[in-house]
Amino acid sequence: MIFQPKLLESLRDYTREQFWRDLTAGMTVGVVALPLSMAFAIASGLKPEAGIFTAIISGFIISALGGSRVQIGGPAGAFIVIVYGMVDRFGVANLIIATAMSGLLLFAMGVFKLGSLIRFIPISVVIGFTNGIAVLVALSQIKDFLGLKVGNMPADFIGIIRTVYNNLFSWSPQTVLVSVGSLAVIIVWQFGLTKWLRKSNSAPNKPSKSNLGNHFSSELHGKLANKITSVAVILPGAIVALVLATLVVSLTGLQVETIGSKFGGIPATLPAFVWPDFSWQSARFLLIPTLTLALLGAIESLLCARVADGLIGDRHNPNQELMAQGIANFVTPFFGGMPATGTVARTMTNIKSGAVSPIAGMVHALVLLIIVLVAAPLANHVPLATLSAILMFVAWNMGEWREFLHLRQLRKSYGFTLVAVFLLTVIFDLTVAVEVGLIAACLTFIYRISSLSRYEPVSVEAQPLLAGLQGQVAAFRLYGALFFGAVKLLEEIEDKLPTQTLVLDLKNVIYLDPTGVDALSSLVRKCRKQQVRLIICGLAHQPLDMAQRDDFLYELPEEDFCPTLAAGLAAAVGASTSAA
Repeated sequence: MIFQPKLLESLRDYTREQFWRDLTAGMTVGVVALPLSMAFAIASGLKPEAGIFTAIISGFIISALGGSRVQIGGPAGAFIVIVYGMVDRFGVANLIIATAMSGLLLFAMGVFKLGSLIRFIPISVVIGFTNGIAVLVALSQIKDFLGLKVGNMPADFIGIIRTVYNNLFSWSPQTVLVSVGSLAVIIVWQFGLTKWLRKSNSAPNKPSKSNLGNHFSSELHGKLANKITSVAVILPGAIVALVLATLVVSLTGLQVETIGSKFGGIPATLPAFVWPDFSWQSARFLLIPTLTLALLGAIESLLCARVADGLIGDRHNPNQELMAQGIANFVTPFFGGMPATGTVARTMTNIKSGAVSPIAGMVHALVLLIIVLVAAPLANHVPLATLSAILMFVAWNMGEWREFLHLRQLRKSYGFTLVAVFLLTVIFDLTVAVEVGLIAACLTFIYRISSLSRYEPVSVEAQPLLAGLQGQVAAFRLYGALFFGAVKLLEEIEDKLPTQTLVLDLKNVIYLDPTGVDALSSLVRKCRKQQVRLIICGLAHQPLDMAQRDDFLYELPEEDFCPTLAAGLAAAVGASTSAA
């Protein structure tokens, strides 16, 4: 069966206790997803409701039809740079078309079971472009973080730096106060307060004999403290900063830009179907952006699912996950949404909140829908500076910055690929970066495999049969893969031909490609020209199958193919003795 959502498997032995756990987790993730969804949409050059609608529609579809128990789908920071550039260059209408096309591509990848192929992308490429995207996300938030009087920020690195430099004098002290304060609250909450609460609650508190009367009250205090700690650990600092900053701005009347002042608020209605009015002249240039959206969405979702598997002890279905991602990305843009994928932060929150099935993800989408229908007007007062601070924190968490500190300890090829992809992502384009990274990784792989392939002459000490036949009979053992990157080995052997018989032991050759077969055929012709007998030994498994397909076995007499090196040497020595 091709289509097998994880939801069906999860509901087989579903209990009431599990439902309540999923309900609690889904409600928590729904609250967490609200500011992130708005922030991702605004940073992408869209209205805040685009992010919320994406989280609602795609989040529900991905959870209901996906291949992971606990993964949460929705807008992600990895798409910000790509979507912003597409909106700036092609407009929202063509973004809808590109997103829908990427959905079809993702679905096709799942149908043809290409989900496992994503794992073959080198980790150096993944870390390189992830760190690059994190830098671009942070740079894109400088405008709202500092309150710069700039219309639209460019999408490219050079343009961003130039615009920020030319307009740095227009920064707003009040905006900086809100953004820096919001970022400080997030950092303190995430790294300071929660750790302090854990530490304080884990400290032993044994009652003394003189204080037994207060033991009951202290026990109640301890339970209350544990409850507060559990809530604080689950509740992210982004929510705390959002609420506090909104209250401060509303009560003090600080002159900072808000969602209401810039976008006119969020509509408290269900998203309506929108057919894009796009231009075919622009649409023909959408192939590369579509491929980029599909590739990035696949990588993000499957990597996130793998991380989730490690935490819950489960195994996701990558092909089912791609099909669900494809359906979500095909449907969502026609209802005012943006590209969606698996989200690490919300998935981790889902797991920490006790989720056990896709029901939690479906609940998270319904909670967001209720918030939109009931409390949308409250979002008018949310300062953009706080959303920029949230994205600054998200950008920092996106990156694997420790990899840069360990570059000297890593292999040169790994470090070069990582740095190259990072710089190309930041300075030029994500698509170019991934293409160059994959090419560099392939070239590195070819070099390593070719370097592992080798040959060695068989000595008289190892095979006494060769005694007294030096120059007449020569034997070589080949190791590794005989492919287009290692055919030089046979060329070197051609320069060392004996006068009578050449014996090749291919027992340790694990792979043979058409180029390798052609090189063997060239060696056969060279031996015939110089009247040297060629004996092939130990040809088995994939090399044997390849030789049969290319009719190589018919280029030599049957007696010149031996099962072992010993048999081949015996035939060579016997022929040499007869000739003598």
